[in-house]
Amino acid sequence: MDLVIYIGGAVVFFALVMASIGLHEIGHLIPGKLFGVKTTQYFIGFGKTLWSRHRGETEYGVKAVPLGGYVRFVGMFPPPKERPGQVRAGRTGLFQSMADQARAAEWYDIRPEDEGRLFYQKKSWQKLIIMAGGPMMNILLAFVILLGVTATYGVSQSQLTIAVVPECIVSASTTDTSCDDKPASPAAESGIKPGDTIVSFNGQTVSSWDQVSRLIRANLDRPAAIVVERDAQLVTLTPVNTVITGVADRYDPSKRVAAGFFGVQPVVKRERGGPVAVVQDMWTMTQQTAVALVDFPVKVYYTAYNLVTGKPRDVYGPMSILGASRAAGEIASTDKIGAGTKVASLFTVLGSVNLFVALFNFVPLLPLDGGHIAGAIYEALKRGLARLLRRPDPGHVDTARMLPVAYLVGAVIAVSGFVLIIADVIDPIRLF
Repeated sequence: MDLVIYIGGAVVFFALVMASIGLHEIGHLIPGKLFGVKTTQYFIGFGKTLWSRHRGETEYGVKAVPLGGYVRFVGMFPPPKERPGQVRAGRTGLFQSMADQARAAEWYDIRPEDEGRLFYQKKSWQKLIIMAGGPMMNILLAFVILLGVTATYGVSQSQLTIAVVPECIVSASTTDTSCDDKPASPAAESGIKPGDTIVSFNGQTVSSWDQVSRLIRANLDRPAAIVVERDAQLVTLTPVNTVITGVADRYDPSKRVAAGFFGVQPVVKRERGGPVAVVQDMWTMTQQTAVALVDFPVKVYYTAYNLVTGKPRDVYGPMSILGASRAAGEIASTDKIGAGTKVASLFTVLGSVNLFVALFNFVPLLPLDGGHIAGAIYEALKRGLARLLRRPDPGHVDTARMLPVAYLVGAVIAVSGFVLIIADVIDPIRLF
């Protein structure tokens, strides 16, 4: 039965991710059609076509490899200056040849009646909206999903009230929790007690545990003057020094950083929230995702290295959609959490995946949406500056010249996806 639930959870999660990808492409499709761009295809997946149907000029369908999707807008690249559809004579260089060949292929299917409906002919702001529509759809999905979880089930929040005060400093790498021959924790020396509520830290009034945590981490081994509320009275604790220890980085848990340590565990409660709380959580997730994207190539390399050498996989490393689906299967089938927590966890992961997809697509490199967005912004600035300086219109930005970058980025994405899928099959990250 557990196996059936595991497989069911993984399949349902995978289907929800593919639905998110489908909606991502609709985010491109709708503004493209509203602005009159000739649109010939809308497909979920890649490879061989399993099913398709024409509606007007657009073919809608599903392909065999469910690892993405696309919308085909006609006329993505402007024609060469001399003769549309022809590779210019006398041009040399591999990169220029690649750009000219891509333009020639693009113009092969363009008809005279398509004039004015080609993507490159649209205004810069229209191209910006069309290409940003996909990732913005994922941001909207992430917000709606996370709001649904936060408003109905709630999320765990650390409180300013203290739950546990350890008597000594115990290393995270040891299983010996006794206090024999271990230094006393600064918290124990300060006299703080379970049930106390922290009011201020070094004279600064605090309003959340996150604020307290940041202040303690930044304090390193300096003095800490803490005021708490105890039995409806303010109590000034014995001044102590926090100590320096290695803790997980806020934005990359796989890294250890030096930070101040006080030594208390807060009360954790599940709290419901509204849009403001969700936006705050999404901002934190955005910062963490940005760091993960910067480190992504290096982390993929080490994933491959650990796989080949047999070293343990980094539990904070990246995973493919297959790995995320396996994790969803684990969540669905475990008996360590209740049904409500399972559903909330699955949708929280789904919201996180949507946010990651959005931010990944905003990376300003072709073939990602961000590359086209950067091109549209550059075109708007270039043409706007020309108008301001009363110079001739420089025309459309030729994004075809960035195709070598697109091929390189595409190759990195393909290789990374292959490595992560293999790792998720052979050595998956396990949550429980």
